[in-house]
Amino acid sequence: MTIGTTVLGYPRIGPDRELKRALERYWAGKIDEAALLAVGRELRQRTWLDLRDAGLDSIPSNTFSHYDHVLDTAELFGALPARPGLSRLDTYFAAARGIQDAPALEMTKWFDTNYHYLVPELGPDTEFTLAGTKPLDEYREARALGIETRPVLVGPVTFLLLSKGIGGFDPLDLLDALLPRYADLLARLHDEGVEWVQLDEPAFAADRTEAELNALIRAYHWLGKAAARPKLLVAGYFGGLGRGLGVLARAPIDALAVDLVTDESFVDAVAAEPALRDKEVLAGVVDGRNVWRTDPQRALSRAATLLGVAKSVSVATSCSLLHVPYDVTREDLHPRLASWLSFARQKVDEVVLLGRALQGESPDLTAARAAVADRASAAELADSAVRDRLAALPDVARVPYAERAAAQAALGLPPLPTTTIGSFPQTLDVRRARAAHRAGTLDDAGYAAAMRAEVERVIRLQEELGLDVLVHGEPERNDMVQYFAEQLTGFATTAHGWVQSYGSRCVRPPILYGDVSRPAPMTVEWARYAQSLTAKPVKGMLTGPVTILAWSFVRDDQPLGETARQVALAIRDEVHDLEAAGIRVVQVDEPALRELLPLRQSRHDEYFAWAVSAFRLATSGIADATQIHTHMCYSEFGEVLPAIDALDADVTSIEAARSKMEVLTDLNEGGFGRGVGPGVYDIHSPRVPSADEVASLLRTAVGAVPASRVWVNPDCGLKTRGYAEVEPALRNLVAAAREVRAELD
Repeated sequence: MTIGTTVLGYPRIGPDRELKRALERYWAGKIDEAALLAVGRELRQRTWLDLRDAGLDSIPSNTFSHYDHVLDTAELFGALPARPGLSRLDTYFAAARGIQDAPALEMTKWFDTNYHYLVPELGPDTEFTLAGTKPLDEYREARALGIETRPVLVGPVTFLLLSKGIGGFDPLDLLDALLPRYADLLARLHDEGVEWVQLDEPAFAADRTEAELNALIRAYHWLGKAAARPKLLVAGYFGGLGRGLGVLARAPIDALAVDLVTDESFVDAVAAEPALRDKEVLAGVVDGRNVWRTDPQRALSRAATLLGVAKSVSVATSCSLLHVPYDVTREDLHPRLASWLSFARQKVDEVVLLGRALQGESPDLTAARAAVADRASAAELADSAVRDRLAALPDVARVPYAERAAAQAALGLPPLPTTTIGSFPQTLDVRRARAAHRAGTLDDAGYAAAMRAEVERVIRLQEELGLDVLVHGEPERNDMVQYFAEQLTGFATTAHGWVQSYGSRCVRPPILYGDVSRPAPMTVEWARYAQSLTAKPVKGMLTGPVTILAWSFVRDDQPLGETARQVALAIRDEVHDLEAAGIRVVQVDEPALRELLPLRQSRHDEYFAWAVSAFRLATSGIADATQIHTHMCYSEFGEVLPAIDALDADVTSIEAARSKMEVLTDLNEGGFGRGVGPGVYDIHSPRVPSADEVASLLRTAVGAVPASRVWVNPDCGLKTRGYAEVEPALRNLVAAAREVRAELD
């Protein structure tokens, strides 16, 4: 039996973030394990029933997670650190979040998406066991509802390639030890009656070495020839599979899912692969990562190209729908804009209709065709004033860093200056005031007064803690991208469009549908007020153009670089207004610089050119004495170090606490010569680092980078933490900085 129309995965946090709330209540001790597990069970069952009722031929299972699917895989095969005295569930969460006596695993981005996964740590002593039964349990759970499902697993090669080797160990050396455990699991699923299992291998959308390709060959020839196994679907997504296509086409597997959205040229490669003739191909023609309605003509043309190439062809999403919101019908958007959009629930319907059309039926695609045509003809999306300004703007380079640093000495900062990344904890009172203002029960004056009171409290706290460069705390901001999108033209925002970033952290990516401009200042009054409260410098806090694009659903009707320049021009206007208001330190965050990096090396230069150009445009034309900071987190910085250097920011703060300053090696090897703030406090964990721990990290930093260029800061903003953790952590940070500063004399 073929798989037929399907999706490769589905959102799991809940339409109203039910899982987020349950997780946070569990971590706070307000509900027990049984209550948390009940929420997850209800969400899974609701998803399976919805997908069945939508008419999919095959429904995935084991796509739910209490935190992260890579972490689930590590737990499944017994590869998590032991935490004596903790329950199995709390051991799992300790690896994700850390506990006071043991830090969390590193966290980094899931390929080029805004989802972040936990990085397993593997070494020569790692012994894999089939330690869990989650895929089997969820299959049974769905079957009890009368629904047959297709368990989904991270493939063995991708799992190892995403892992971190301890002490220089290559995790791929563990492949022969891991494969028997996958075979054990497949055998158990086979015995249970599972017909299909999906193994995800997105790692091969990136450039891979000969050894890595050989590992793929070995893995799927080994698993494919297992005596007792379900049929195997291998899914490759986030781009073309390159040479991995031929490897998988020739492997003894039963079906292959290919992404025909990200790289249109891959369609021809798949069509030219003769070894697919005995396999089912799932044509991923419905975009799993963006929210625009699928063009049925284009999608069917791509899928039809494969007819006759494979044993059978079915329609699927390009990747899991984890990366898009649940349902556009819940949103109060302009009807015309809403007609152009497709969220997860609508994408399922698209898959079903396109699948029927591919099989020769005649479903009604009139509405889809009309919406796609209407968007393509919407001339009002272009703003000639914005385009004319960009065309006329001169390219103004800043003077060399040494000259700027001399001018910025007027800030009067000590060695190892201390600061934070921007946001402070958003208290219940702050969230209530913002909600009341949004609901209309708190007027503008009352809201402004509440926010100003919070800004003053945060400034006074920072002065008392002894920080050197202060921030206003961002109490007025709901999100570092949405806040700006709500004030820029060309964007729409949603009420329920939540997408999981990691664990319980969710964001609502704005929808960038037209040309972008800034009608009025967005942050100036808050920064001006904060600066009026203190003699210490206050940082103006902005989000950079690349990150605004990365964390939005972006228009696909013009090159990304062109859209980035429009956003950069709006941010540039804000930087200049902050400077005019007396703000002498401005941080333009670009945490997503690495995130948008194309997976294929051949596309890097083009990306770096427009990404760097956009940042430099956003920070151009200011005085030498105005200090520009940027911030990046949870990335492998080595690949983007030349671009970080080319940004020419005066100070770059970067995640470093979980990786214990490993990033400094990349910086040194790349000859990075400006200010750097390697994070010394992991804010994604509830644990409070001691002053000794922070001081040890700082000594490592000043041993690798001249102390004159080192800043002291947390890894990221403090919005998601509570003051009970933040205050002692920042006290320890300041104390450690003073201790190490004294050692420099």
